Amino acid sequence: MKNFFKEKNTSSHVKLLVISALFTAMVTVATMIIKIPTPLKGYANIGDAAVLLSGWMLPAPYAFAAAAVGSALADVILGYAVYAPATFLIKGVMALIAYFGVKLLSKHTGAVLSLLIPAFTAEAFMVVAYYLFEGVLYGFAPSLLNIPANAVQGVISLVIGILAVSALSKTKSVFKK
Repeated sequence: MKNFFKEKNTSSHVKLLVISALFTAMVTVATMIIKIPTPLKGYANIGDAAVLLSGWMLPAPYAFAAAAVGSALADVILGYAVYAPATFLIKGVMALIAYFGVKLLSKHTGAVLSLLIPAFTAEAFMVVAYYLFEGVLYGFAPSLLNIPANAVQGVISLVIGILAVSALSKTKSVFKK
Protein backbone atom coordinates (compact mmCIF):
# COMPACT_ATOMS: atom_id res chain seq x y z
CA MET A 1 0.00 0.00 0.00
CA LYS A 2 1.46 3.32 -1.04
CA ASN A 3 1.52 6.54 0.91
CA PHE A 4 -1.31 8.83 -0.20
CA PHE A 5 0.79 11.99 -0.13
CA LYS A 6 3.90 12.27 -2.26
CA GLU A 7 3.82 15.83 -3.61
CA LYS A 8 6.31 18.37 -2.24
CA ASN A 9 4.97 21.75 -3.47
CA THR A 10 3.49 24.39 -1.17
CA SER A 11 -0.16 23.80 -2.04
CA SER A 12 0.19 20.07 -1.41
CA HIS A 13 1.94 20.83 1.89
CA VAL A 14 -0.98 23.03 2.96
CA LYS A 15 -3.38 20.30 1.81
CA LEU A 16 -1.43 17.78 3.90
CA LEU A 17 -1.59 20.02 6.98
CA VAL A 18 -5.34 20.46 6.57
CA ILE A 19 -5.91 16.73 6.08
CA SER A 20 -3.70 16.01 9.10
CA ALA A 21 -5.80 18.41 11.17
CA LEU A 22 -8.92 16.58 9.99
CA PHE A 23 -7.34 13.28 11.04
CA THR A 24 -6.55 14.81 14.44
CA ALA A 25 -10.20 15.77 14.81
CA MET A 26 -11.30 12.32 13.63
CA VAL A 27 -9.06 10.64 16.22
CA THR A 28 -10.45 12.90 18.96
CA VAL A 29 -14.09 12.33 18.03
CA ALA A 30 -13.66 8.57 17.48
CA THR A 31 -12.03 8.33 20.89
CA MET A 32 -14.80 10.32 22.57
CA ILE A 33 -17.90 9.01 20.78
CA ILE A 34 -18.01 5.59 22.44
CA LYS A 35 -16.46 5.65 25.89
CA ILE A 36 -16.71 2.48 27.97
CA PRO A 37 -15.23 2.72 31.49
CA THR A 38 -12.62 0.10 32.35
CA PRO A 39 -12.01 -1.44 35.81
CA LEU A 40 -9.32 1.11 36.62
CA LYS A 41 -9.80 4.78 35.85
CA GLY A 42 -9.42 4.54 32.05
CA TYR A 43 -11.90 3.85 29.26
CA ALA A 44 -12.17 1.74 26.11
CA ASN A 45 -13.06 3.39 22.80
CA ILE A 46 -12.82 3.01 19.01
CA GLY A 47 -10.29 5.81 18.57
CA ASP A 48 -7.57 3.31 17.69
CA ALA A 49 -9.30 2.76 14.34
CA ALA A 50 -8.59 6.41 13.52
CA VAL A 51 -5.07 6.10 14.95
CA LEU A 52 -4.40 3.19 12.57
CA LEU A 53 -5.94 5.10 9.65
CA SER A 54 -3.58 7.99 10.40
CA GLY A 55 -0.62 5.64 10.20
CA TRP A 56 -1.81 4.04 7.00
CA MET A 57 -2.84 7.20 5.17
CA LEU A 58 -0.48 9.98 6.27
CA PRO A 59 3.31 10.42 6.13
CA ALA A 60 5.00 9.33 9.36
CA PRO A 61 5.42 12.71 11.14
CA TYR A 62 1.86 13.76 10.33
CA ALA A 63 0.50 10.37 11.34
CA PHE A 64 2.30 10.58 14.68
CA ALA A 65 1.03 14.12 15.31
CA ALA A 66 -2.59 13.38 14.35
CA ALA A 67 -2.76 10.21 16.47
CA ALA A 68 -0.88 11.66 19.44
CA VAL A 69 -2.56 15.04 19.63
CA GLY A 70 -6.05 13.74 18.83
CA SER A 71 -5.90 10.98 21.44
CA ALA A 72 -4.33 13.12 24.17
CA LEU A 73 -6.85 15.88 23.48
CA ALA A 74 -9.70 13.39 23.98
CA ASP A 75 -8.19 12.34 27.31
CA VAL A 76 -8.02 15.95 28.49
CA ILE A 77 -11.55 16.81 27.30
CA LEU A 78 -13.01 13.68 28.93
CA GLY A 79 -11.34 14.33 32.28
CA TYR A 80 -8.52 11.78 32.03
CA ALA A 81 -5.69 14.33 31.91
CA VAL A 82 -3.41 12.06 33.95
CA TYR A 83 -3.43 9.70 30.96
CA ALA A 84 -2.75 12.40 28.34
CA PRO A 85 1.08 12.33 28.34
CA ALA A 86 1.22 8.53 28.10
CA THR A 87 -1.59 8.51 25.54
CA PHE A 88 0.27 11.08 23.44
CA LEU A 89 3.31 8.83 23.23
CA ILE A 90 1.48 5.49 22.98
CA LYS A 91 -0.94 6.53 20.22
CA GLY A 92 1.77 8.37 18.29
CA VAL A 93 3.97 5.27 18.34
CA MET A 94 0.99 3.14 17.29
CA ALA A 95 0.57 5.33 14.18
CA LEU A 96 4.28 4.93 13.41
CA ILE A 97 4.03 1.14 13.78
CA ALA A 98 1.09 1.18 11.35
CA TYR A 99 2.97 3.46 8.92
CA PHE A 100 6.29 1.63 8.88
CA GLY A 101 4.67 -1.80 9.07
CA VAL A 102 2.63 -1.19 5.92
CA LYS A 103 5.63 0.36 4.21
CA LEU A 104 7.74 -2.73 4.92
CA LEU A 105 5.12 -5.43 4.45
CA SER A 106 3.35 -4.13 1.35
CA LYS A 107 6.41 -5.11 -0.69
CA HIS A 108 6.30 -8.70 0.55
CA THR A 109 2.68 -9.56 1.36
CA GLY A 110 -0.85 -8.95 0.17
CA ALA A 111 -2.84 -5.84 1.03
CA VAL A 112 -4.77 -7.39 3.92
CA LEU A 113 -1.70 -8.86 5.63
CA SER A 114 0.23 -5.62 5.16
CA LEU A 115 -2.54 -3.90 7.16
CA LEU A 116 -3.33 -6.69 9.63
CA ILE A 117 0.18 -7.41 10.92
CA PRO A 118 1.10 -3.77 11.71
CA ALA A 119 -2.36 -3.17 13.20
CA PHE A 120 -2.03 -6.21 15.46
CA THR A 121 1.50 -5.14 16.42
CA ALA A 122 0.35 -1.58 17.18
CA GLU A 123 -2.57 -2.81 19.28
CA ALA A 124 -0.36 -5.29 21.17
CA PHE A 125 2.05 -2.43 21.85
CA MET A 126 -0.88 -0.35 23.17
CA VAL A 127 -2.02 -3.11 25.55
CA VAL A 128 1.49 -3.58 26.96
CA ALA A 129 2.25 0.15 27.14
CA TYR A 130 -0.95 0.99 29.01
CA TYR A 131 -0.38 -1.96 31.35
CA LEU A 132 3.07 -0.58 32.19
CA PHE A 133 1.78 2.99 32.56
CA GLU A 134 -1.14 1.93 34.76
CA GLY A 135 1.17 -0.38 36.66
CA VAL A 136 3.22 2.62 37.70
CA LEU A 137 0.06 4.58 38.60
CA TYR A 138 -2.04 1.91 40.32
CA GLY A 139 0.24 -1.10 40.82
CA PHE A 140 0.96 -3.93 38.40
CA ALA A 141 -1.47 -6.46 39.87
CA PRO A 142 -4.54 -4.18 39.68
CA SER A 143 -3.51 -3.06 36.20
CA LEU A 144 -4.01 -6.60 34.92
CA LEU A 145 -7.76 -5.84 35.08
CA ASN A 146 -7.53 -3.43 32.13
CA ILE A 147 -5.71 -5.81 29.78
CA PRO A 148 -8.89 -7.54 28.49
CA ALA A 149 -10.67 -4.21 27.86
CA ASN A 150 -7.66 -2.80 26.04
CA ALA A 151 -7.32 -6.00 24.00
CA VAL A 152 -10.99 -5.93 22.98
CA GLN A 153 -10.64 -2.23 22.11
CA GLY A 154 -7.65 -3.15 19.95
CA VAL A 155 -9.39 -5.96 18.08
CA ILE A 156 -12.53 -3.93 17.38
CA SER A 157 -10.48 -0.92 16.26
CA LEU A 158 -8.30 -3.13 14.08
CA VAL A 159 -11.35 -4.49 12.24
CA ILE A 160 -12.95 -1.04 11.88
CA GLY A 161 -9.63 0.44 10.72
CA ILE A 162 -9.06 -2.20 8.04
CA LEU A 163 -12.64 -1.83 6.75
CA ALA A 164 -12.33 1.97 6.72
CA VAL A 165 -8.97 2.12 4.93
CA SER A 166 -10.21 -0.38 2.37
CA ALA A 167 -13.25 1.78 1.68
CA LEU A 168 -11.31 5.06 1.66
CA SER A 169 -8.57 3.75 -0.62
CA LYS A 170 -11.22 2.97 -3.27
CA THR A 171 -12.61 6.51 -3.34
CA LYS A 172 -11.46 9.31 -5.58
CA SER A 173 -11.42 11.79 -2.75
CA VAL A 174 -8.52 13.94 -1.55
CA PHE A 175 -6.34 10.86 -1.24
CA LYS A 176 -3.97 10.04 -4.08
CA LYS A 177 -2.34 6.70 -4.59
